[in-house]
Amino acid sequence: MTTSAIYPVSGMTCAHCVAAVSAELRKVDGVSDVTIELRPGGLSPVSVTSARPLSIDSVRAAVDEAGYVLAD
Repeated sequence: MTTSAIYPVSGMTCAHCVAAVSAELRKVDGVSDVTIELRPGGLSPVSVTSARPLSIDSVRAAVDEAGYVLAD
């Protein structure tokens, strides 16, 4: 059984940004897939598939580590 959630992330402007956020989120225990719809200058929806629901703190920490901001 898997679960998916979408998180709005600000500050991404290019493919490098997408790669950085994806890489950090894939390090979170249980994450099996990350898909990002890049919206430069706006909030990019980040879809995360995982084995179980993730804590918002773990998602925020991964996004912060990549250098971006998880929008509230």
